[in-house]
Amino acid sequence: MTTGLPYASGAILSDTSDHLRKLNRAWQHIGRRRAAGLPLYNLSGLERGLPLPSDLDDWLLDDEWAGALCVDQIRRHGLEHLGGDADTHDIAVTNRLTAALFAAAQVIVTPGSTVVGVSPSYSHPAVVRAVRDAGGRLVETVGADAGISAIAEHDDVSVVVVTRLAVTYDALSTSDLHRIVAAAHDAGALVLIDDAGGARVGPAILDQPKTLEFGADLGATGLDKYGVSGPRVGLLGGRTDLVSKARARAFELGSECRPVLYPAVVRSLSEYHPQRVRDLVESTKVVGRRLAERLGDWVEETPFITRLPGEGILAELRRRGGSSTPMAPIEATAALAMHLLSEYGYLTVHFAGLPPGTDALLVKFLPPETIEEIGGPDAFARAVDESLTAVADRIGDIEQVEALIR
Repeated sequence: MTTGLPYASGAILSDTSDHLRKLNRAWQHIGRRRAAGLPLYNLSGLERGLPLPSDLDDWLLDDEWAGALCVDQIRRHGLEHLGGDADTHDIAVTNRLTAALFAAAQVIVTPGSTVVGVSPSYSHPAVVRAVRDAGGRLVETVGADAGISAIAEHDDVSVVVVTRLAVTYDALSTSDLHRIVAAAHDAGALVLIDDAGGARVGPAILDQPKTLEFGADLGATGLDKYGVSGPRVGLLGGRTDLVSKARARAFELGSECRPVLYPAVVRSLSEYHPQRVRDLVESTKVVGRRLAERLGDWVEETPFITRLPGEGILAELRRRGGSSTPMAPIEATAALAMHLLSEYGYLTVHFAGLPPGTDALLVKFLPPETIEEIGGPDAFARAVDESLTAVADRIGDIEQVEALIR
């Protein structure tokens, strides 16, 4: 297993540079399809465009002017989004969610101390790396009971990083979140919530409090995830003193959000509505049911998304292709995702992370209007089925697989 990743790498995709080559291959397919007038569909569940206000004055598209005129709006809307209190909390914006987590860890993790990670399955690699580079020792735990036990077992816990909604799309309960935060504070530790998509999924789907309403010292989310419209930036909120330090560290690292993006951030936050999250989840459930009906019981479903696990994809490719060519599950997923892109124009979330946070192909938060555009849930399920067969025909030759992936 590659350090910092929750799955095994392979000979074709062995490190981040290989995943970058994979992304370049995906871009080649996108460019080819675009030049040929072939359709392309964003089925990643992410929104990484630049949704500028329709009445925007072009004068604002400048780092100097945009920062001055938008910063107060961002603070107001950001605090509302994360459930903050203007008297005790502040907001900072970074160029990515990963940057928000990194800057936060830099200023709250005591070098050499223990950091307890608590999630429903595992912490995202971005958390693992942030703790590592801040000099902490991460102790990973699954579930509230294990997390609370780990906090009690170590006398040098400086930070507890809580993941409300894991990359597996399992979620911690409201009561467990309250218990974890209380145990951390009782031990004198600070709490950072990695609330990537949970900042919206928790309140909108699970009727949970907002990120900072649990009493966390810091919490971060991404504005490209689930119900918001982009851009791809990180929103960090929390105690004013800690946000101030994290903002300064982000500037030192060059990972702050450029103010020219602030008008888009304001629009994304001000136009957010929880109903959009519910619509995305319902659309995904319909597609997930069609996939399960067509592919069988190896398709996994959570209350929010559908997963095609890497092991399941690899087993299905071998079953259809009659080959046992050595290949890591992440490579089987990459091959399937690449074929869906090259032949159908379906851009899936597999290409969003470098490397991805999971070896599964995640089918998540699908816009109902995009599903309608491709021909409905059955069209999506059919494309996945046909792509599995097409890739299976190639897995007997590892060189063909490598040529497909990167």
